[in-house]
Amino acid sequence: MEPIPEYTSSVCEELKALAASGVLTPDAAQMAVAAKLDHILTELRETKPAKKSSALGWLFAKGSGKPRKIRGLYVYGSVGRGKTMIMDMFFKKASTPKKRRAHFHEFMADVHNRIHEQRQKLKRGETKQADPVPPVAAALFAEAELLCFDEFSVTDITDAMILARLFTELFSLGCVLVATSNVAPDNLYRDGLNRGLFVPFIGLLGNHVDVVTLDSPTDYRMQKNANLPVYLTPLDARSDAAMEAAWHQVTDGDKAEPVELPMKGRSIHVPLASGRAARFSFSDLCEKPLGASDYLAIAARFDVVFVEHVPQLGAEKRNEVKRFINLVDALYDQSVRLFISAATSPDEMLTERRGTEGFEFDRTVSRLFEMRSAEYLVLHNEKRQQI
Repeated sequence: MEPIPEYTSSVCEELKALAASGVLTPDAAQMAVAAKLDHILTELRETKPAKKSSALGWLFAKGSGKPRKIRGLYVYGSVGRGKTMIMDMFFKKASTPKKRRAHFHEFMADVHNRIHEQRQKLKRGETKQADPVPPVAAALFAEAELLCFDEFSVTDITDAMILARLFTELFSLGCVLVATSNVAPDNLYRDGLNRGLFVPFIGLLGNHVDVVTLDSPTDYRMQKNANLPVYLTPLDARSDAAMEAAWHQVTDGDKAEPVELPMKGRSIHVPLASGRAARFSFSDLCEKPLGASDYLAIAARFDVVFVEHVPQLGAEKRNEVKRFINLVDALYDQSVRLFISAATSPDEMLTERRGTEGFEFDRTVSRLFEMRSAEYLVLHNEKRQQI
C-alpha cells in the first residue's frame, strides 16, 4: 500500500491517494465531482485577498480590474454515495479565509435570529433600515465568503419564502455556494405550502451554481453498517430491558433527573439527563412543537441521546415525520451516539414514501444505519475527546 500524504492540494489527489492505500474503492463518479470542486479551489486561490481599504477587494482576480464570478456547485444524488466525504475534503482545502460550513437548518436558524435582531434594532431606533434582509446578508458575507451546505433541504415555509431574497443579496456580494443534497434543485420544497414563493430561488440557484449528480452505484454507508446493539426492535419488554441496561451502562449508574435547556425565552424539557447523556421518548421529541433549532441545542448539550418507543409512521403523522428527520440530522451532524427502540427497522419505519418527506426520509434511513456502525462510533469518541 502507498502511504497517504498528509496534505494534498486537490480533492482528486486525495481520493486517488486513499484509493491507492486501500482505504477507499476507486469511484469514477466521485472523481468527476472532485474535478469540479478542484476547479473552484483553483479559482479561489487565484483571487486577491481582501484589503482593509476595500471590503470587496478579494472579489477581483489577480491582475484584473474586473470582479470575479466564481460559480458554485450543487451536488445531488442518492444517500451514501460519498457527498459528505468529498465536501469535507473540499472545505478543508479551500484557501478562502472566511468560509463557513453548516447544516442548512442550523444556518437558517441563524438567519432568522439575525432578522429578528435587526427588526428589534429598528424598533429601538438604532437603524433606519426597514428591510432586514440586506444588512443580514452583508453581515453573513462579512463572516463567510464561501458557504458550504451539506444535505441542502427545504421543508419550512418561512425558509422557503426568504431564500430567494437572501441569496439574491449574497450572490450580488460575491458569495460562493457549494451544496450537497439528495434531490435535484427542481425537487426542492416539492409539494410545499405556497411553493410558488420558493420557485424564484431555483432559477437564482441555476444562475450562480453548476448542478451535477453523484450517481455512484454503491451505497458506502450501508457497507459500513456494523449492526452494533444500539437500535432495538420490536417494541416489547425485551427491548425496554435492553434500553434500560444500555442507559445504566452509559451513565455508570449515576443519578439521572429532569433538566430544562434554555431556548430563546423558553426551555426544552429533558425528561432524564445524567452528565452528557439524555433520555427521551419519541413523543417527547416529535409529537411536540419542536423545530430544527431545538434539536441542534440538544445535540450541542448531549453527546449520547436515547429515544424510546419510535412507532411506525403513517401518512397521518406528517409533522412527526418532519421532526424525526430534523432530529436525526442534528444528532448525526454532531456525531451524537443514538440509542433507539422502535417498532420496525429503519427502512420499514415510514409506511408510505410521498413528496418531500419521502425523499428526506431516505437520508434518515441511511443515517440510522450508519449511526450503528463501528466507524460512526469512532467519530463519536473523537468528538467526546474534544469536549
